[in-house]
Amino acid sequence: MLGCVIHGQGDLRVEELPVPSPGPGQALVAVRYGGVCGSDLHYWRHGGVGDFRLREPMLLGHEVVGTVVSYGDGASGPVVGTAVAVHPATCCGVCPECADGRRNVCRDTRYLGSAARFPHVQGGFAAHLVVPAEQLRPLPAGLEPRRAALAEPLSVALHAVRRAGEVTGKHVLVTGAGPIGCLVVSAAKAAGAAQVTVTDLLPAALRYASAAGADTVVRADDPSDPGWPSEVDAAVEASGVAAGLDTCLRLVRRGGVVVQLGMLPSGQSPFAGNLVVSREIELRGAFRFDGEFDDALELLAAEPAFDALVSAVIPVAEAESAFALAADRSRSCKVLLDFGVPGSP
Repeated sequence: MLGCVIHGQGDLRVEELPVPSPGPGQALVAVRYGGVCGSDLHYWRHGGVGDFRLREPMLLGHEVVGTVVSYGDGASGPVVGTAVAVHPATCCGVCPECADGRRNVCRDTRYLGSAARFPHVQGGFAAHLVVPAEQLRPLPAGLEPRRAALAEPLSVALHAVRRAGEVTGKHVLVTGAGPIGCLVVSAAKAAGAAQVTVTDLLPAALRYASAAGADTVVRADDPSDPGWPSEVDAAVEASGVAAGLDTCLRLVRRGGVVVQLGMLPSGQSPFAGNLVVSREIELRGAFRFDGEFDDALELLAAEPAFDALVSAVIPVAEAESAFALAADRSRSCKVLLDFGVPGSP
């Protein structure tokens, strides 16, 4: 089978790999689509993401959908042939965080395609994938696999909006209109936000944000842009740059909430800490997700408009071209790798 393996900074290879067999409690999935995530791009371009650095070759990918092929001993789940999305996290279930219902920050989690631990957790960018059977989710009726490939990033967005607290009837700012930022827009509107303003440097990215439901889009490098709000109730920083966090802290109201979702560069990042103090701003982190995965699938099934965020579907054999396109936000939003047999639907 073909798999997409990162060997180091700038060293992405499509390789022939053996088809795995499911062990006890596991399922074998024939992967159809895999979404190229910002973290995948960081591994490719920089050899790591945040503080997680590559130390060995690793299969990339954690946004995957496919079809159940078989089960190992003692495993059960959706019947063979069912279209499924794969929840990418395997939590320990026994640490204090898991016991507290915060499995997304489990201290011993295994996450597909992550260098957070060593040996690394191999990812899902391969034609076949073995995962614990309990991590399979059958697609809701009417949800096509192509759109379902957005389930993982939409889950991230839903979790970030929930970290912001109650947003019904409120004004939410989102800095960064990449795929995650656009999905935060959709998540905020689904949660009842009355107004969502999005900032970015690129006109193309802002057009995707508008398609996702943004009420106002603002050029981040244009202080005279008439769309700038005087203040907002909550803000989600989705760009992963310190300037975005600064914008959130300066525009959120006194006593408001800022959610840091974008992964900032490793090391120290400057931020307007005095504003956190003098305005009693609540600065919260948002990392991955847990139960939001099931909610994301239901929301995707109900909203065909999400299709507009999938800008390209490219065969895995052309993975490097797909990554280059995904890295060029002037030409793309979400790019999917296709692991299906050429000519299949």
